[in-house]
Amino acid sequence: MPAERSAARAPGGTDVWITGYDTFTAFGHGADALREGVFAGRPAFAPVERFDTGPFRNRYAAAHGTGPAPALTGTVVDCARGALGAAKLDPAAVDAHRAAVLIGTQGDFTGIHRFWQDTAAGRTPDPADAHRSFAGGVPAAVAADLGFAGPRLAFINACVASPSAVAHACRLIEAGRADLAVVGGGYLVEEEQFAKFDSGRTFARDGRVRPFARGRSGMLLGDGVAALVLESGEHLLRRGGRPLARVAGFGAAADAHHVVKPHPEGHGMARAVVRALGRARTAPTGIQYVNAHGTGTEINDLAETAALHAAFGTHAGRLMVSSTKSVTGHMLEATGAVELVVAVMAVESGTVPPTAGFDAPDPGCDLDYVPDGPRRADLRRVLSLNAAFGGMNTAIILEQP
Repeated sequence: MPAERSAARAPGGTDVWITGYDTFTAFGHGADALREGVFAGRPAFAPVERFDTGPFRNRYAAAHGTGPAPALTGTVVDCARGALGAAKLDPAAVDAHRAAVLIGTQGDFTGIHRFWQDTAAGRTPDPADAHRSFAGGVPAAVAADLGFAGPRLAFINACVASPSAVAHACRLIEAGRADLAVVGGGYLVEEEQFAKFDSGRTFARDGRVRPFARGRSGMLLGDGVAALVLESGEHLLRRGGRPLARVAGFGAAADAHHVVKPHPEGHGMARAVVRALGRARTAPTGIQYVNAHGTGTEINDLAETAALHAAFGTHAGRLMVSSTKSVTGHMLEATGAVELVVAVMAVESGTVPPTAGFDAPDPGCDLDYVPDGPRRADLRRVLSLNAAFGGMNTAIILEQP
């Protein structure tokens, strides 16, 4: 493994820096709401009131409010504006052709729902209404709102969609094809995905998500929208902006094991971590904290623990590992973006968020899962992990400025 970098690194060149972010989750709109809920370890799960859960086994999710869900596309646009505001960037002052928008999302399901409702009722559905719900419409709407004319891409590869968007944005910036990118993800709890996961019996039976704990019984869904601003070091230096964290490395790998189950020894995730460490030129001992994928399902948590042992060796026992899905729920395509924001918050504050609900250790999950509340620490570098159906895995390393 190459020698470990110094923790301090000044902006410059084609290094990629995170300079702003904004979120919407079950805790509400804005980064402060997310920070307060996640770092307090306060679960946001409650009975869903957006739709009738009577036909389902599960009633719970981390959904904001009691009324209908807000419009997904509009919420992503709002978060993109908020992230640029946090970065103190005026969209009108940006070279529009060198500004990209990359979003992980399956799109807004409302038009799809109306299509099937109209079909079932014998009405002729409006194809244009369904088309407006497609994933590509989300980054297009963000770009139109901000006046950005660079690449506009939607990533739909399930629960690694938004970290894949981040990795691709980094490549665009490093290659000199963009000065900055608005990246992120969006998913809001809705009936179609709720029904699919319910039928697959993946939901926690007790309405609690308890990653890595003995007796855990599954995951729950959650609202999640996040946008982050990525900038090249040269662009950041030229405008005199303030960096929050550097994207030091990223990696991706596939298990090629099963359509929905990870490899039991976490081979794909371990390879993604090793690739991220190599790209970051960082030894395993250079990582202090891992924001784990940690779904609270028995198979995933065991495989992820095995992957961390494989990638970090003897250092695995010294890592702080936590799953913030224990309070936010699983936000599908958006989960990686929201959790990357949490990782930035950890770097900024020198605080590790806890794993809520960790009330009894599982013998197969033998790492430090930060069970007893937030923990202060010197976080020079942190790792954010995500996995998805199809055996897909991503790893992103952030570094202090």
